[in-house]
Amino acid sequence: MRDEELDDVFQALAHRSRREILDILKSEPGTSVGNVCRHFETSRIAVLKHLRVLEGCGLVVSVKEGRTKRLYFNAVPIQLIHERWTTEYSELWASRLTALKYRVETANEEETT
Repeated sequence: MRDEELDDVFQALAHRSRREILDILKSEPGTSVGNVCRHFETSRIAVLKHLRVLEGCGLVVSVKEGRTKRLYFNAVPIQLIHERWTTEYSELWASRLTALKYRVETANEEETT
């Protein structure tokens, strides 16, 4: 991945609404633009601008079906970023440490309740 493409992905992920759109598309693959718009209080035009940014960096893929545009989350750009800075060894330990962190936090929450 070129540095310019990397910048585009990070810039797209920097906005909360765009991350929310990706969450929607991850949980509802193939959803329509109209359905995505229903999740936001902003205008349809604002949501379409966010979608254009996400499509431009490859995080969203759209397929036209008649008059409906179906949207899909594409995790490949994020995976490429992940692979750039991690190795198999560090990934193993990072996942184990993350699991340990959640177990400790859960145990602390249970103790306080």
